[in-house]
Amino acid sequence: MYKVAIIVASDSCAAGERQDESGIAIRETVENAGYQVVSYQILPDDRQKLAAAMAEICDRRQAELILTTGGTGFSPRDVTPEATMDIAERAVPGIPEAMRQLSLSITPRAMLSRGTAALRKGALIVNLPGSPKAVKECLAFILPAVEHGLDILTGASRNCAR
Repeated sequence: MYKVAIIVASDSCAAGERQDESGIAIRETVENAGYQVVSYQILPDDRQKLAAAMAEICDRRQAELILTTGGTGFSPRDVTPEATMDIAERAVPGIPEAMRQLSLSITPRAMLSRGTAALRKGALIVNLPGSPKAVKECLAFILPAVEHGLDILTGASRNCAR
């Protein structure tokens, strides 16, 4: 069972002006898939705060998987991908490419997503969209491959062959 940290990037949720739905969708989806949620944070759309939170989780080895939601669009306050890359050791472009490919089959607006994925220490960070519906669709699509990636990353498996 892998440990998951959830970070919701949202000024309005952090200020208590809006109820978080996407982070809740992440929690439900990963728990149903057998993951253990060890952290759930709602932070404002602040590049330094988001980067610091992700780095701390990775550096303290609190979770093998960090899933963010929100902050991947075109708004000037949407800085989650930049915060992720600020602390990344290695990029993982295939995961966001796969999510966009899936989402493009549902809506052409998926091409506007700037989400990214990266590795730091023994953790994988994945930026998910801000929509609860898109979160569920993307997680259902990527989790089987992500689990194998985590097996390789953590040393639980050393064989990439099927």
